[in-house]
Formats: sequence, structure tokens, C-alpha cells
Amino acid sequence: MEPHPLKRGEAMIDFLRNVPLFSNLNDNQLTSISNICTKKAFRSGTVLFQEKEPGSVFYIVFSGSVKIYNTAVTGEEKILSLFKKGDSFGELSLIDGKPRSASAQTLEDSMLISLDAHNFLGLLQQNFDISLCIMRELCNRLRDTNQHVYDLTFLDARTRVIKSLIKLANKNGVRSGNVITIKMMLNYDEVSQMAGVQKPILMQVIRDFQEKEIIRFDGPELKLDLAKLRG
Repeated sequence: MEPHPLKRGEAMIDFLRNVPLFSNLNDNQLTSISNICTKKAFRSGTVLFQEKEPGSVFYIVFSGSVKIYNTAVTGEEKILSLFKKGDSFGELSLIDGKPRSASAQTLEDSMLISLDAHNFLGLLQQNFDISLCIMRELCNRLRDTNQHVYDLTFLDARTRVIKSLIKLANKNGVRSGNVITIKMMLNYDEVSQMAGVQKPILMQVIRDFQEKEIIRFDGPELKLDLAKLRG
């Protein structure tokens, strides 16, 4: 499908206001951003860009989900992040002019908002508040990266699995009381890659959690019982 300009108006301003990258901007600033946005539909499994490619566009998830990952020389993937509605990705290459540091692929049929480098960088030059929001978001991601390095260095495999499940629950789950329901868009191989553990260890932890009724599967959904996890 060909990209087309987004409709201007209150609905888009409201959407952009809830994007963490732009949450502190006023309506005039949000309008400036909406004026340089395009929206496009992508099928599930579409590779949006690959590691080491030059970057000319950054994206905001309007609907659906996207995984960010690196690929080893052996072909094995390492999932770094999952992005859903309101999340943005791909800004780094536009700002520093260097090739993409990771690849991006849709996990389901998705609608994405895109901003091209020329218009985006021009907007940053004209508006310090928008530049400051970008810097804060990049700082948050650097902190996340530092925490991930710490986890891989100091935490045992079981704890890394638990932290990864909780991270998925916090970011992608819907909470009802003590139970968080997560739509599982990743398979076991991908979850083990995200946690930085071998698949047999992941499966062992999941079986243990099922026996203790901490987690249970309901079709494509996983339900995590926080009360039993803390118990």
C-alpha cells in the first residue's frame, strides 16, 4: 500500500500527545509534527529495516507490534525490544547519521506512522522542546540497555526469565486484579533470546510456573498471577 498523509485534527493530536516521545509538547508543537507524518499499513512479518542499513525514516506504532533485534553471524536472532501502540523507534540513525544498530520487523499486521529524516531533523532544528523530548527518550533507552547488560552479567538464568516475563507483562499486558493477560506474539525461541537464556532453561521455568499456577495459557494468551508470583 502507498503511504498517504494523515488526517489533520484533534484525533491525531490526541494520539501524538500519548506518544511518550512527544508527551510534554503543546498543541502547536504536536500540530507541527502531525504535518510531517505519513501512515502506512504493513503485513505481519514485514522487515522494516535491517541492521547496518542507512537510516532515513523513523516510526511510531499506530497499531500492531514490532520487534527490534540483532542477528548473529550464525543467523541466530537476539530480540532487544518489543514496541506497541505509541512506541517510537529508529530515531538514532536519523540523529547520528550512522547505519541502523538493529533490525525491525512487524509481529502482526500493523499500522505505522513514519517521519523522514529531512523533515524530522528540520523540525528539531526549529524547536528545542522537541529536541529535548528526543534526548530524554534516548537517555531512557540507554538506561534500559545498561540494565540489560547488568542482568546478563550478574543475574542467573532463572531470574532473567522471570524479569523478561514481568517486562512483557508490564509493557504488553492488560491487568485485572492480580492477573495480567499477555497476548503472546513471541514464540519460545524468541522469548529465550530476549531473556538471554537457552530454550531448555526457559521451558523448565515455564513448567515450574505452571505447576505452581503462577502462569497459565489460554489459547494465544498467557495469564500471569502476580499474587502467586510474590508468594
